[in-house]
Amino acid sequence: MSDQTAVWMLTAGYFGVLLVIGFWAGRKIKSFEGYFLADRRLGFWVFTILMVGSMSSGMALLGAAGLGYFAGWPTIWEQTAVPLGVVIALCVFGPRLHAACSRAGHLTVQDYLAERYESPMLVRGLSAMTVVIISLIYMVGQYTAIGITMQRALGISYEMGVVIGAVLVTVYVFVGGLYAVSWTTLFQGLILVLGVVGVAPIIVSEAGGMTEVNRVLGEVDPHMLAVFYPQQHPPVAPYAFMTPAFAFSLFVLLSMGLSCAPHVINNILAIPDSRYFRWAPLAAFVIFAGFFNLIKWAGLATRSLAEKGALSLPEGVANPNDFAFLVAVETVARPEVQALFGVIVLAAVMSTTDRLLLTVGGAFAWDIYRNIFRPEASDRAVMNVSRGAVVASAALSLVLALYPMDLLAWLIWMGVGIMLAVFTPSLFAGLYWKRANRLGAVLSMSVGLAASCGFGYYDRFVERLPVHFSLPAFCLSVAALVVCAWLPHLSSDSSPKLQFSGRRRE
Repeated sequence: MSDQTAVWMLTAGYFGVLLVIGFWAGRKIKSFEGYFLADRRLGFWVFTILMVGSMSSGMALLGAAGLGYFAGWPTIWEQTAVPLGVVIALCVFGPRLHAACSRAGHLTVQDYLAERYESPMLVRGLSAMTVVIISLIYMVGQYTAIGITMQRALGISYEMGVVIGAVLVTVYVFVGGLYAVSWTTLFQGLILVLGVVGVAPIIVSEAGGMTEVNRVLGEVDPHMLAVFYPQQHPPVAPYAFMTPAFAFSLFVLLSMGLSCAPHVINNILAIPDSRYFRWAPLAAFVIFAGFFNLIKWAGLATRSLAEKGALSLPEGVANPNDFAFLVAVETVARPEVQALFGVIVLAAVMSTTDRLLLTVGGAFAWDIYRNIFRPEASDRAVMNVSRGAVVASAALSLVLALYPMDLLAWLIWMGVGIMLAVFTPSLFAGLYWKRANRLGAVLSMSVGLAASCGFGYYDRFVERLPVHFSLPAFCLSVAALVVCAWLPHLSSDSSPKLQFSGRRRE
């Protein structure tokens, strides 16, 4: 049997397992709550791996390795910031949000924000539309990673890879909802962790160990071995963007932005027991930080191999750095490992893509359709609209993914940046600050969305900012919320109570 045949067979088997799980899960769904929150019955390890999988994405494998290949050790900051985001989600937001949403029977974070800020129309609609926008941006990055992987592993065109991956994920999310997403993520998470633990050390060893890797990187540029690049604007080289100021902004972005990302934080509403918060943060951090750091080391080792002429990245593609991990595996691993690695990468990417699709479906069907336009809509109608939104969002992001950006990590960071500026201030203040009020939440979200888009456009197409564009947008969002909280007669305690249209538990 040829190596290519083995790759096709493994990939087909992987896809087959996902579809079987999806259709099995579909039989368990009896209501929209079952479709979107798995009837709030997620087990501890299913939930823990779902949190890790929701954050891992294409950034965790192709993007992180590609960034290490491109810019060296200064990019190691993301290896701490992203796993820390899981801890913040579970320790800072998780307990209070779970308690509030369990009492009220909320299905989405937008439910909570609408009730907390006494705005069942404006805050809900604004936050729901932002969820849709963010998730679409984020999904483009995921489909880009799927296309890259399928192209390299199966020898098909990038476009065909994107289409196949998008159709597969859409089918099992459409059929099985969060039951399918959670169980496929458990399956994918095990593949991802075991695969990276098995493959990354091979790449590092082939490069001569980390001492040799560091020697080669130091010859390329001594700053590649530093914690930061020099604080200079513009940077001394395209890869020298990780200055102290940018690293600080990136740390805030990835730890805080991901911690309250809707496709991550909504998982907290699906668990039955608050005792999960005792050990899930530690378990998730150890798992995530362990394999995530191995990925970065593999990217650094790949750069060392490339400098010594042992491998080269493909030419004529939009984002060659994102092929680093794939090319390294093809160069140094045995044929059977090469056949398996395409499945490992797909597991990393799809474990986030499916959660994003479900988040879009829930935001559109429950928050916009059911709670704004059709309060009398039946449960079945809401579920049908959600499934329609899943298909539509998959199709739109697929089309956008056919024209990928230069570096996958930048696309992921753009989506996370909008999350940070729009959701973090209002969600944190809603849980911890009684003075936070409706006007502050509306202005904070609006300013955060407009500022992040404006600064993001300027940073990408006009001139690079010395920090990630989300930091000034985040600061403006916080300022809007704080100013409104201290305006006379606008504290939440004095605001009239409005009727909430969500689903309360008896």
